[in-house]
Amino acid sequence: MATQEGQFKILSDNRQARYNYLLFDRFEAGLALTGTEVKSARTGRIQLQDAYAEIQATEAWLCNAHFSPYSHGNRYNHDTVRRRKLLLHRKEIDKLWSKTRDQGFSVVPTKIYLKNGLVKCEIALAKGKKLHDKRAAERKREHDAEARAAVQRRRD
Repeated sequence: MATQEGQFKILSDNRQARYNYLLFDRFEAGLALTGTEVKSARTGRIQLQDAYAEIQATEAWLCNAHFSPYSHGNRYNHDTVRRRKLLLHRKEIDKLWSKTRDQGFSVVPTKIYLKNGLVKCEIALAKGKKLHDKRAAERKREHDAEARAAVQRRRD
């Protein structure tokens, strides 16, 4: 579920994004959440599988991210799949907007984590991989694993 990595506590990781996209620049963004969303996030009940970020002229939004309902929430519980505002500096928003508009990049959330008690989202500029790129990456990963295993056997 949630693992500890240095001073960060990873709440959700979008490993599928690394498989489907070539990831370039990464940005750290805050999330504007309601109270029950924060409590649900702290328990690690977030899915980023189909999530994406949408850049408008002056704002960035996280869309399709699923925050499960908080178990002890009442009628004020949050909507599970709503647009959530990403808190970025204006220069970062301008850079993302120009890259997505002019160069055909997508903005994909890669992970959501706790940093100093605040929920943060790491987003990345991404281009979709073709099928042959995915196969080549899989071949390289298998080759590296075999090489590590051979070195380990040699040491033993």
